[in-house]
Amino acid sequence: MFNTRICLVALGIMAATQAVASEQSDSKGFVADSSLNVLLRNAYINRDYKNRPSDEKDKAEWGQAVIGTFSSGFTQGTVGVGVDAFGLYALRLDGGKGKSGAGGIDFFKQDSNGEAASDLSRMGGAIKFRVSNTVLKYGDMMPALPLLQYDDSRLLPESFTGTMITSKEIKGLEINAGHFTEEARKSATGRDSGGLKQIDVLGGSYTFNDQLKGSLYGMNVQDIYKQQYLGLTYVQPLSKDQSLTLDFNGYRTDLYRDFAATQGGDTNRIWSLAATYATGPHSFTLAHQRSSGNVGYPYGGYQNNGGVGNGGNSIYLSNSYWSDFNGEDERSWQLGYGLDFSTFGVPGLTYKVAYVRGDNIHTDKGNGSEREIFNQLQYVVQSGVAKNLKLRARSSFLRVDNSVQDYNHGGNEYRLFVEYPISIF
Repeated sequence: MFNTRICLVALGIMAATQAVASEQSDSKGFVADSSLNVLLRNAYINRDYKNRPSDEKDKAEWGQAVIGTFSSGFTQGTVGVGVDAFGLYALRLDGGKGKSGAGGIDFFKQDSNGEAASDLSRMGGAIKFRVSNTVLKYGDMMPALPLLQYDDSRLLPESFTGTMITSKEIKGLEINAGHFTEEARKSATGRDSGGLKQIDVLGGSYTFNDQLKGSLYGMNVQDIYKQQYLGLTYVQPLSKDQSLTLDFNGYRTDLYRDFAATQGGDTNRIWSLAATYATGPHSFTLAHQRSSGNVGYPYGGYQNNGGVGNGGNSIYLSNSYWSDFNGEDERSWQLGYGLDFSTFGVPGLTYKVAYVRGDNIHTDKGNGSEREIFNQLQYVVQSGVAKNLKLRARSSFLRVDNSVQDYNHGGNEYRLFVEYPISIF
């Protein structure tokens, strides 16, 4: 049924009066517009949990990944045809039995004996068609939508298999419609290693002007939930080097009965509003986030492991670091600060620190609170042979009340990432 909807959406878009120049008319061909890129990523994550048994406290994984992506151009003519493909490989450097197995790290999936894989590889591809400024793609892809956001924050990225339409026929408007039936887990081989049943998503974003942008999406995850998202971003320039940015994100989630029974509730409403004042190299952020309903905000995980299956980053909320501060009835505040060192003669070096405190978290043991201090230092090489080499170090110190340990686990987390992008052509 959703495939029929996709076709109707596509026909409606193609029939609309074009307000922007046709990208397909400017096509240079399958080969001329193609690109091949390789990303070398070395990643390490360590989590020292503070309120778990002694044999479950220290979890860490370290690996080296090679991520290759190919994107062809479109053949010339009214209907352009092209292909996208990717190849992924990861080698485990540390984090075997006893160290691996933390759901929040998940570099290498464990076998039945609790041993992490020594390496893993995965390939995928998709065929794509373009008419004017509308692209229809079928196959393996990495969607980046507020309700369906693939996770690329670990060693290897997730991917989904299905059909996706992206249209930009009207200036400032992007429409997305997708139907997905398989999910590839970031830590495993196999196209459907996540056990996905079916996801249907429809929505879009519109840039009203240089200051205001909005997004509206709806999604149905078969047997899991229905969900809607609203996002608004407003930027007000104050002077040459000063601005105020307001960012609102909100989700409405209604769980289906069988899945709700495993979660302890069937509704969640969660939203966040962040205000960021930027002046020169400095930025100051104040954010508030609030969750309501009879269950916390559910997202991520894999369906064959009791999760949602909508991608590990499908949480466009302000107070999301190690903890997402998304417990049942939780209220949280954030104070953040960022610094760009380019003004001080070190271009490419940035620093961010944030303090978030959440309270009123409802569990069967009562109400409780959590708090986190987040730090991140990042440097991107600006020139020379190592240009665009990115070095990133981050830490989080999370503390959780004993009364809400069923909701979250506190501890200390450290992440070290080294990424080197290479453009082949």
